[in-house]
Amino acid sequence: MTEYDKNIKHCFIDSNIWLYALIESQDKNKSNIAKEIIIKNKKSIIISTQVINEICVNLIKKANFSEGEIRKLIISFYNKFRIFEMNKAVILKASAVRENNCFSFWDSLVVASSLITGCEILFSEDMQNNFVIENTRIVNPLQGSFKT
Repeated sequence: MTEYDKNIKHCFIDSNIWLYALIESQDKNKSNIAKEIIIKNKKSIIISTQVINEICVNLIKKANFSEGEIRKLIISFYNKFRIFEMNKAVILKASAVRENNCFSFWDSLVVASSLITGCEILFSEDMQNNFVIENTRIVNPLQGSFKT
């Protein structure tokens, strides 16, 4: 157990972590860590429709997923996890996040979604590790020092 999975009520997992878990990559360690993050936090995971879309696009491009496989994955996400739908509040919050923190457009939407849903942890490979914004800590579990 790590300091990041003790009593987490809500966590948000960015598409890059999901992709490591879903695609057997050349880096088995990263794939194993991503899978472990999902397994250990299964009951607390929140995922946005944006992240689901990003996962699907990448699985089609990088892993040659069929539309049938994509539909099964989408249904699985909705059956297993809390899904957060994008809306005006998220887009406006993302604009404030970009303005105040210099995140990219897409990353700011992920951060805004995690903030609005009250996630304590946002697992992502793309953003600054241990950066805290409001009550959410961004954690890169794929960085060398992270242990599952």
